Amino acid sequence: MSVHKDLMHHAELQNRIYREFLALDQRRESYIEEAIELCKQGRPFSTNNINDVTNRINKMHLRIIPSRKNVTVEMVMEYAKSL
Repeated sequence: MSVHKDLMHHAELQNRIYREFLALDQRRESYIEEAIELCKQGRPFSTNNINDVTNRINKMHLRIIPSRKNVTVEMVMEYAKSL
């Protein structure tokens, strides 16, 4: 019975971590979209929020999820020009 409880606890923990990852990944994508839009409008933008979330994601050490790269201002500018 104890093993069953341990497995249930582990599964719940993994599920919680994965849900947190999904929320952070969505936030990261939103920040990227915001930076791209600002860049396209010729307005100032920063990648600080993107990279803060990226670093939080990468610290989660999820083996099934590849680590995310930090984003530079130049990367955003290059992408915005390609649109």
